[in-house]
Amino acid sequence: MQTLKVEGTPSEKQPEFQDPYVIADRNIQEPPVSLKGIIRHLGPGFVLSAAIVGSGELIATTALGAQAGFVTFWVIILSCLVKVALQLEWGKHVIHSGETSMTSLNKLPGFKIGQANWSIWLWLFIQLFKLLQVGGIVGGVAITLNMVAPFISIPVWAILITLITALLVYKGYYKVVEQFSLVMMVFFTVFTLASVFFLQYTPYAISWSDIQEGLQFKLPPSTVAVAIAAFGITGVGSDEIMYYNYWCIEKGYAGFTGPRQNNPEWEKRARGWIRIMYYDAFLAMVIYTVVTAAFYILGAAVLHNQGLVPEGYAMVKVLSGMYTKTLGPWAETIFMISAFMVLYSTMFTAAASFTRIFSDAFGQLGWISFTDYVTRKKAIAVLAWVFPISWCLLFLFIKLPMSMILLGGFMTSILLLLVVYAAIYFRYRRLPSNLKPTIWYDAAFWLSCITILAIGVYGIVQAVKL
Repeated sequence: MQTLKVEGTPSEKQPEFQDPYVIADRNIQEPPVSLKGIIRHLGPGFVLSAAIVGSGELIATTALGAQAGFVTFWVIILSCLVKVALQLEWGKHVIHSGETSMTSLNKLPGFKIGQANWSIWLWLFIQLFKLLQVGGIVGGVAITLNMVAPFISIPVWAILITLITALLVYKGYYKVVEQFSLVMMVFFTVFTLASVFFLQYTPYAISWSDIQEGLQFKLPPSTVAVAIAAFGITGVGSDEIMYYNYWCIEKGYAGFTGPRQNNPEWEKRARGWIRIMYYDAFLAMVIYTVVTAAFYILGAAVLHNQGLVPEGYAMVKVLSGMYTKTLGPWAETIFMISAFMVLYSTMFTAAASFTRIFSDAFGQLGWISFTDYVTRKKAIAVLAWVFPISWCLLFLFIKLPMSMILLGGFMTSILLLLVVYAAIYFRYRRLPSNLKPTIWYDAAFWLSCITILAIGVYGIVQAVKL
């Protein structure tokens, strides 16, 4: 059972019931059964979708489509569908245990360096490359804004948006993150689907034979690196799976379930809140799968036929061609606004997620007390400035947003191996016997694990060859 001791001066103290990381009897709530009640308790998936519908879809997916055409369409669809089983297992674990992602990793078998399990140190190493990925997203946002208002330079835009993001995350609580993510996600999703619809009335119209070509499980050698990066970054990636636990906690799923008890009442609550989490995760999957497919189709149909692959400062301009070619020149301005929203949603949710998971990791390392409310809030507040500024500096120094994003995506594929291992351990060593899933769930779970392991190992082999 995870508990919390609130310390600090009297003015700093917070009642325990206000802290979602407290797992206590007084926070217990029965799971809703009505449609209205279920909808009201959805939300972590909105944050997840806002994080996913960004760099992966707008940049990595269209880059793969532009480079390979329709032939690797299957990679994108597989990426979106196959990883949700891992998300469900991690989400289930946080609900019945009340443990954060880093707390769970620290309980995996194996050696420790200091107070932290080997898995946490591995995660920290991979995050060095993830900093590059989000730095590339900062670049995409700055380039987009520069095209809308060119009288302000790209570096200045990068600095401005960094400071704004830091301030929002510094003061932002879960509800703010959820609502802000939902608005940005909906806006760009509608516009992208409209663009695919109007694509059929242009010379770039797609046919059923194009789709069939993309579902034949072919992978040309020249597209391997981009395909693996796209697999890691599209759909729910390893980072989003780990972030999802914090949003489930802050939405209240774990606290509402209450401390683990071996009685029918606790089992009923646990199954009920796990069911709500399933609805939330599957709704997110539908959203990001549809949008991802739409982005890929636009990249393959429009950019590939023109021989255009987005890179550098010209990245956003090239991507805007997908819309102007289908909707007309007037669409460029709307695209710029929409591209800003989808890229910024990823940047914003990444900042909010990084502050929580790194604070948790520092707690497992023994540097801070993550379970202390005041200490945790201070750590999140400080990191709300540290990470955006770091991303901005990386972009200003490297100036290759596409390459930065794809490198981060490639490392995300490697991190998936750790996520798979942890999920298997959660399922067969940590799951209470009274919450054992159906045989169909286990079949889907193992299909997901085997597929991800195969692609991850293949990616490592290819990296060694390079």
